[in-house]
Amino acid sequence: MKISTAGLNAAQIASVRIFSAGLVFLPFAIFHLKKIPADKLLMVILTGIFGNLLTAFLFAAAIANNIDSSLAAILNSLTPLSVVILGAIFFKAKIRSDKIIGILIGFAGLCLLTITQKNINLQNAGYAALVLLATISYGLNVNIISYKLNNVNPFQAATVSLAFMCIPSGIVLWQQHFLNLPLHQPVIYKSILASVTLGIAGSAIATAFFYVLVKRAGGLFASMVTYGIPFIAIAWGIIYNEQVTLLQAGCLAVILCGVYITNKK
Repeated sequence: MKISTAGLNAAQIASVRIFSAGLVFLPFAIFHLKKIPADKLLMVILTGIFGNLLTAFLFAAAIANNIDSSLAAILNSLTPLSVVILGAIFFKAKIRSDKIIGILIGFAGLCLLTITQKNINLQNAGYAALVLLATISYGLNVNIISYKLNNVNPFQAATVSLAFMCIPSGIVLWQQHFLNLPLHQPVIYKSILASVTLGIAGSAIATAFFYVLVKRAGGLFASMVTYGIPFIAIAWGIIYNEQVTLLQAGCLAVILCGVYITNKK
């Protein structure tokens, strides 16, 4: 998304991302659509809206307005809490107190880890509300998958939901005069390539894996993938010869402790 902002605005970044993801899944969706029960189709479409379309636009808008990445990471980790709250309010889900404690422990570990890496820039903190809305959207998506689509094949649901998102994202591209952009300019086609890559890897492939994870491990545990982001970030740091301190390792241990408590039978 950071690379894409060099040549595209937020709406274009999000719509290119989702349109490319839906396009990749379109051949699969053609065959899977008839396997989706008619009474479940609306819910499948809603997962595409809440889990991909809406969140893509919210995050793109936040990134385009230079929200601090550390602040975005902390706020994004509120997704498991959104799953619990929305599940209890709208889906009558019963969550044990130890799971809530695990969520809070993991969240505390992530906050500590972020603080150890750099100071948070609050210059554009006003756009943090966009990330908060995205976590609420993710929370709705996870609960819909868990409680309304528990009998639907996760890969079929993922392909069909994203394929349907080609329609609204395509309309946005048309309204944004995407085809009138100077596509021959390096900054433009590199930005488009970055958004397409994000769509294929971060939306299409990731959504398929996420739906399967919700099906097999439950929505709450699946939503805690947000706590795994720091591990990947630090792994990249090690690759680029950055120093990993004992304090950072301790923070990761706290996050793992929270995940363990949340998923403990």
